[in-house]
Amino acid sequence: MTDTNFPDLSELTPGALQILDVGSELFYEQGIHAVGVDTIAAESGVTKPILYKNFGSKDGLVVAYLLNRHRWWWSLLEEEVARAEHPRALAFFDVYAADHANGHRGCAFLNAAAELPAEHPAHEVIRYHKHSICDRLEELVKEDTDPGLEHRLLANHLFLLLEGAFAHRPIYGTSMLEQGREMAQRLLDRGACADGSDPRIDDGSA
Repeated sequence: MTDTNFPDLSELTPGALQILDVGSELFYEQGIHAVGVDTIAAESGVTKPILYKNFGSKDGLVVAYLLNRHRWWWSLLEEEVARAEHPRALAFFDVYAADHANGHRGCAFLNAAAELPAEHPAHEVIRYHKHSICDRLEELVKEDTDPGLEHRLLANHLFLLLEGAFAHRPIYGTSMLEQGREMAQRLLDRGACADGSDPRIDDGSA
């Protein structure tokens, strides 16, 4: 599944954007179950018919909330990766540690997964977000490690370090992310080419 399989939120009306912004804040701060469409309409100053016209239902708004959050966060991630030094996989830990109004109540996607029933359509967005992180980590791991390494396995190890540390951020702050980054650095160092060569350089012999 790709991002294009999900709704296009780029052409929402001003009223729909207001609903999405207010609903997103309420869902994250108070929880999805705790917030009803009446509250969203009252807080946003936009009528419920506008909500239903643009999102179909509260479930549709939840999907839009998580999808919009993924796209916003992914843009921050790629900006950090683009300016990061190698090994660039560590940029994930830097983004997770930075406070982008995204961490004080933990991961929005894990929070939603814990609240929503298994058949809820938002689970597709949640899985897509987490799978995208694993896939991107694998791409970045390949830049700085031996070509014969099990890159997906190492990426999964980094993913578990990353997600476990971030899940505990409301308890321990960024300290576990900092420790996780150090552990990830050691794993990447062990996976580097044994002969000291740079796996990012093509010597033309292939």
